[in-house]
Amino acid sequence: MPDPADAEHLRLAEIRNGIPWRRWGPYLSERQWGTVREDYSRGGTAWDEFSHDHARSRAYRWGEDGIAGISDERQLLCLAVALWNGRDPILKERLFGLTNSEGNHGEDVKELYYYLDSTPTHSWMRMLYKYPQREFPYEALVKGNRERGPRDREFELIDTGIFNDDRYFDVEVEYAKAGPAQILVRITAHNRGPEAAEIHVLPHAWFRNTWSWEPGRPKPSLAVTAPGRLEINHPGLGPHVVLFDKAPVVYCCENETNTPRLYGVGGPGPFKDGIHERVVHGRSDAVAANARGTKAAAHYTAAVPSGGRLVVRALLHPAGEPLGFDGFDAVFARRREEADAFYGALQKNIESPDERAVQRQALAGMLWSKQFFAYDVRRWLRGDPAQPPPPPERAAGRNADWKHFEACDVLSMPDKWEYPWFAAWDLAFHCVPLAMIDAEFAKQQLLLLTNDRYMHPNGQLPAYEWAFGDVNPPVHAWSSWRVFQADRLQRGDDGDLRFLETVFIKLLLNFTWWVNRKDQRGNNIFQGGFLGLDNIGIFDRSAPLPTGGYLDQSDGTSWMAMYSLNMMRIALELSLHDPGYEDIATKFFEHFLLIVEAMDAIGGDGLWDDADGFFYDWLDLPAGDGGRRKIPLRIRNMVGLIPLFAVQVLDPRLLDRLPAFKARLDWLRVHRPELTARVARWNVPGEGERQLLSIVEGDRLRAILRRMLDEGEFLAPHGVRALSREHRDRPFGFDWDGHHYEVRYTPGESDSGLFGGNSNWRGPVWMPVNYLLVESLHKFHHYYGDSFTIECPTGTGNRMSLLEVADEIADRLGRLFVRNDEGRRLVFGTSDKEQRDPAFRDLIQFYEYFDGETGRGIGASHQTGWTGLIAKLIHPHRPPHPEHIGGSGERD
Repeated sequence: MPDPADAEHLRLAEIRNGIPWRRWGPYLSERQWGTVREDYSRGGTAWDEFSHDHARSRAYRWGEDGIAGISDERQLLCLAVALWNGRDPILKERLFGLTNSEGNHGEDVKELYYYLDSTPTHSWMRMLYKYPQREFPYEALVKGNRERGPRDREFELIDTGIFNDDRYFDVEVEYAKAGPAQILVRITAHNRGPEAAEIHVLPHAWFRNTWSWEPGRPKPSLAVTAPGRLEINHPGLGPHVVLFDKAPVVYCCENETNTPRLYGVGGPGPFKDGIHERVVHGRSDAVAANARGTKAAAHYTAAVPSGGRLVVRALLHPAGEPLGFDGFDAVFARRREEADAFYGALQKNIESPDERAVQRQALAGMLWSKQFFAYDVRRWLRGDPAQPPPPPERAAGRNADWKHFEACDVLSMPDKWEYPWFAAWDLAFHCVPLAMIDAEFAKQQLLLLTNDRYMHPNGQLPAYEWAFGDVNPPVHAWSSWRVFQADRLQRGDDGDLRFLETVFIKLLLNFTWWVNRKDQRGNNIFQGGFLGLDNIGIFDRSAPLPTGGYLDQSDGTSWMAMYSLNMMRIALELSLHDPGYEDIATKFFEHFLLIVEAMDAIGGDGLWDDADGFFYDWLDLPAGDGGRRKIPLRIRNMVGLIPLFAVQVLDPRLLDRLPAFKARLDWLRVHRPELTARVARWNVPGEGERQLLSIVEGDRLRAILRRMLDEGEFLAPHGVRALSREHRDRPFGFDWDGHHYEVRYTPGESDSGLFGGNSNWRGPVWMPVNYLLVESLHKFHHYYGDSFTIECPTGTGNRMSLLEVADEIADRLGRLFVRNDEGRRLVFGTSDKEQRDPAFRDLIQFYEYFDGETGRGIGASHQTGWTGLIAKLIHPHRPPHPEHIGGSGERD
């Protein structure tokens, strides 16, 4: 038996040798209803087409959902837990939340649950769900949010007061693997209330419905063959067995639509909602009399005393690998010990126990947020042979230009309830913290999005299922380089050059798509649309402008400058092993020069405002004389900080090994001085004789940082805001054709309906762009060293180096989650229950974004996706590896 400190690393190594430790994992969605994939409506109204009320009775086409659920990597067989408190009108099989139109800030889950732990191979997993003992307040939540307006906070489950007297169960769900396909399940319901309370716990096993969509598809089966024994037969899995401890009664039904309930037609069942009908309404005819079907659940019930608990145990194993309950708890103890050892090694230099706990929960959230995602667009548009044909309007509707798209994969999701679909730029950020613990999985994710099943033939990366054709910031190359670096440091060799080359070649197509599609006039000033920043602008940047013309975007252009430098850096790394890449590196360097030239104030076409010391978006409108009229939109927001992201530092030792690239740089210096002079400090060696490639030179860098580090503008006690606080008292206004448009500092929830209203870039703090600011400051310091200092905060007289500024911002971001001197966590806001109660105060939710004044968490409550970057910021920084001479100032 391996040492606990080595066990998880050995399992990760075994995966590379073909042992499928990742075959089973937390791949079940938390919301399959209300998604585009399940929408077969005439008008693309996904939220109305498939509701939460329908979900218990209607078979899903493309995936499954559940509470604390797992499945195999093809989601053929699913396991999850269902609960009933004896009072609710429905069996709690899935998490409840409001649709986009029901919530006063868009869709939102209205439950309390927490991802507490997981190893990368999912050999050990733990999560917690808080289940009220009183009737779940479904109607109160709908009514409470309906009565609130866009300027009000959302009405959450905890706001109903249902937890005030502790009448609830903490339902702890744990999984441990005795082997790659031997899964142990332990469900513990702790009664936190003042008196005994009844609870029903129903561990479920069921098949994803793959047989109802076309004739002749084989139908799997499960059957109760002895008390507490369920035999599983699926042609794609082979025979398996599920054992339930203490031989409970096991109900069976079919994972098929209850057509009588939903449509008033059809036969007697038993249907998908049969177990709900049996438990809640006592209908014995709703489940299979022969104890066979495609969905099953064991039924445990107990009156649990105050402070007591009910423990339920189950296990799954292949039929040929028998497993019993002897040694069951010992396996859990062993896997938890191994998980502690794995994270203990990772966190050995983190002194604070609270910081260690926050980081571990952040990484647990990253790992629990994996999800099986199936979506064949051509099949979805065409419909299934065994089902009614979809309305003809769908043929030219959503995603009709993406007929090649075909996914059937495990993907890292932003939030498995609110955003149970991948988003291209979110996923790129996810991969950076994931690489800390499982670089192979992170690399696989990055390669998936550039796979020909995903990437459009024209080179565009799919944005997200609501509109694959929307445009996310081009951060895939940045993430690929960062993951490559992290993996290389862990491996201790030259790194996975095959991965780097493969993703680079595919990104050549994507870069070309950007140049051809998002540079309207071919002058290296880019548009791009909303670019993930939703309501940050005065207009919807993805829609035709009410003014006509188009928007020259500071962020779009800066992202492309960053993209150019990232591609250049990857090409340089590949050039060390294949000199043929030097010319390609030169190509990207020259493209960067052209973008810098365009962004500068040349002939009035630049994006920099010298008087304000800031970059702005500019309206480019046709003028009456046939020329162009340009209007700066002087909104101080994140689009003016994003130019800081386009920075790269070249080490002289790297250039010495690349003579062709170095010679081309020297030629450009001599023959194109008007172009190269615009690149910040390129011709002035910095620390260690390094060279700096950046959009902003020293004076502009200082001007931008003075605003960014001003607590009256961007700098909050817990990070950098997306919009200057100055716009609170001085909103930006714009009048056109009798209409007034305005952007005002709004630190909390959005008061705008743009992009569904559930996102706000007009004041809150967002983790991904803050992370890139921290990283960029590291790079600038790598060039300038400690000689470059600036006031931080602005106006205090306290001067810091750029490295100290980066660390200050990282520390402030950490304050969102780490308990302060008063024992409070900013993320909990004014919720005294979460701040003080021992059963709440150490359970962290990693929100989508954070109030620009208070740090209160807002938006999707389990966006461990990119908010999981806090795990990197908490982690002690390490200097670039001395042998990796291409180190650009990024700190792993």
